[in-house]
Amino acid sequence: MPQTESVTRNFISPLELGQRLNKPLVLSSRQLSWKGIIVEQFQQSSKSSFEMELPAISDHWLNLSLGQPAHLTQKHGDLLHESIIQTGDIILVPAGQPSYVYRSEGNVCCPLHICLKPELVEQVAEGADIDPDRLDLVNCFGKQDVQLHHLAMLLLAELQSGGIMGQLYVESLTQVLIVHLLRQYSTSTKPITFQNRSLTRTQLRQAIDYIHAHLDRDLSLGEIADVVNISPNYFASLFKREKGISPHQYVIQQRVEQAKLMLKKTDLAIADIALQVGFSSQSHLTQQFKRLTGMTPKQIR
Repeated sequence: MPQTESVTRNFISPLELGQRLNKPLVLSSRQLSWKGIIVEQFQQSSKSSFEMELPAISDHWLNLSLGQPAHLTQKHGDLLHESIIQTGDIILVPAGQPSYVYRSEGNVCCPLHICLKPELVEQVAEGADIDPDRLDLVNCFGKQDVQLHHLAMLLLAELQSGGIMGQLYVESLTQVLIVHLLRQYSTSTKPITFQNRSLTRTQLRQAIDYIHAHLDRDLSLGEIADVVNISPNYFASLFKREKGISPHQYVIQQRVEQAKLMLKKTDLAIADIALQVGFSSQSHLTQQFKRLTGMTPKQIR
């Protein structure tokens, strides 16, 4: 008989969820202080089978299977879902919804857990003119979603790198992830758009000037948006409409351009130039420099 566990408290945190699934933690974004999102990768459980009853969790919980197929059963309310979970399958459990889970055979190896703060999801919904009080994410079990898988793997790669691309990159990925969830896994029937406003020339100039003045910092989306007094979610969409690229892509582009000038006009070491324009290391500069220019910093110098 499978081992049975039950929890009587009303809510558990994402960390407690991983602990109760009895999976050793491999990687976690907690030490990176990402805003509104936690990304964690776990190892395979030592249990061959178990039964667990989970209460409502405090955050929206997205699970992506990265290992071998496993037989999994989920009881959600009066509904019973049973499936062979394949690599790339997702499970979405909205915050506040209890879910009874039973795995009968095999183990999902190294699952990726993504937890989203409900407050952040509500902010994105409000930015799309959707009343968050009338919006709910819906339970999803064992579904293939190519776009969601791609976004999750980008977040995992950033976690594995130790956050090399910075807060702005993670915040941009998180926003795209939430918009996708709102479009595909919510009760909203209203199209998710950000077309009700536009940046004025003054606002765009203020944002760009701030970016140029602080290229050496680990800029965040919220920090730049505060300059023009717009929510981060609105700002990212409006900026891309005006410039044709996301704020994160623009910042990388400007860092490379600034590095190019310094390589030509100064004798500073490439490693020093990398830090002065906001890259985490010389290798990070080289990677982005070659991607955008087709040449390495040494070739430019």
